[in-house]
Amino acid sequence: MLAPALTQPGAVVVDCTLGLGGHSEALLTQFPEARLIALDRDKEALRLSRERLAPFGERATLVHAVYDELPEVLERLGTPRVQGVLFDLGVSSMQLDEADRGFAYAQDAPLDMRMDQSTGMSAAEVLNTYPAGELVRILRAYGEEKQAKRIVSAIVREREKEPFSNSARLVELIRDSLPQAAKRTGGNPSKRTFQALRIEVNGELASVERAIPAAVEAIAVGGRVVVLSYQSLEDRIVKQVFAAGAANTAPPGLPVVPERYQPRLKLLTRGAELPTEEEVAENRRAAPARLRGVQRIREDV
Repeated sequence: MLAPALTQPGAVVVDCTLGLGGHSEALLTQFPEARLIALDRDKEALRLSRERLAPFGERATLVHAVYDELPEVLERLGTPRVQGVLFDLGVSSMQLDEADRGFAYAQDAPLDMRMDQSTGMSAAEVLNTYPAGELVRILRAYGEEKQAKRIVSAIVREREKEPFSNSARLVELIRDSLPQAAKRTGGNPSKRTFQALRIEVNGELASVERAIPAAVEAIAVGGRVVVLSYQSLEDRIVKQVFAAGAANTAPPGLPVVPERYQPRLKLLTRGAELPTEEEVAENRRAAPARLRGVQRIREDV
């Protein structure tokens, strides 16, 4: 989906979610004339990716930043316009697989969940200090958890006895809090609570709300933005930003639509593209993926 924008010499592509560098390595390999700017808030991911991408030399510029800092990063690098931007949202496989990061509910670990462990509150601090009403709001808004009140009541009761520090205790509490019917649907009953805490700890939705419009502004005419999201809250934001850019904004009834009202973007997907059965069989973490892309077709007037 990015390829048509990256074949010209001097093309610049931004990988806003570097992780372990798989996408970046593929982009640099497939488009030998392109330069890469890659962002990640996780310092360990940057260290490992720097080793992986070392063979590409100066074609790869790696930056410690959250993806909503894209405009500042591009300004600092003297690259106001780029040809491609890629987002692979959510938690990375590296973060899920490192037990001591506390992202995974399947293994006991400290309740951290910070993508950048050098700053911000941990998930344990959120659980131990937030008022009950705020915790209910987070579980409902970010985890779409219908049993939020029941779970939070148990959290508040238990944290008064002993503060939360590890994931196993929270997983057990959630399982014990839910009615039997709720345990039988939707996979692991802890999934929604862990998602909600992770989003709160890392400010993920607010970052996505700032980053997607910033990426659209950063691409030159003919440039493309491609986004992989893994839950409905992220995908909804992406869908709304892309749809707004691809819409005709003229008042109704105009006989001729002036250019300033014409769409700035062209949608590259009809709805969201889903993974194939083969892709899910090869990588089960691909199952919830939703892929959307747009191309800039004109400058702002």
